[in-house]
Amino acid sequence: MSAEENIAVVVLAAGGSTRLGRPKQLVEFKGKTLLDHALDKVDLLGFQTKILVLGAKREEIMDKIDSNDFKVVVNTHWEQGMASSIKLGLETALIEEDGLDHVLFLVSDQPFLERANLIKLVHTQLTQRPKATYSKYGDNIGVPAIFSKEAFPLLLELEGDEGAKKLMRLEDFNYCTETFKKGGFDVDTEEDVQQLKQMDV
Repeated sequence: MSAEENIAVVVLAAGGSTRLGRPKQLVEFKGKTLLDHALDKVDLLGFQTKILVLGAKREEIMDKIDSNDFKVVVNTHWEQGMASSIKLGLETALIEEDGLDHVLFLVSDQPFLERANLIKLVHTQLTQRPKATYSKYGDNIGVPAIFSKEAFPLLLELEGDEGAKKLMRLEDFNYCTETFKKGGFDVDTEEDVQQLKQMDV
């Protein structure tokens, strides 16, 4: 998206779906799996370095998605929590792209993600120059989110179920937010799936 800035994108799709009982990455919405939906939105932006982190049910997921030119890496420690996938994704991005300036993280279960959401995040990050720009939905702040290289060491220190939201509580960690109106809807239960089907019009 920018000739001057090296941006990698990491799609985090390693977690299991204990409450759903099947891979939420493969739940269908508007004729596509949720994971394919996320990958498609990334493809539209023309990033050079694109990484997909899989873990639980990876063979089943790979059989049913089109990973295109994403580099697929497997988090064998996915049960340890989100931090292990964040670190694996970032470490892979740093190997894949010399002089990496920013990394954009997405998850695979936000069906209302649009290309415009990602463009706004990147634009704010590149113009305001914070350590991170997060998505904001209602009272929550989370992913998709983009981080500058100044935040990379902090991301690599995350443990267990700690997500990158933890960094916002650190002193001197300046960040921005961009509104993602339906970002709070994700798919974790069968009730969520049924609700999504009702929206699939």
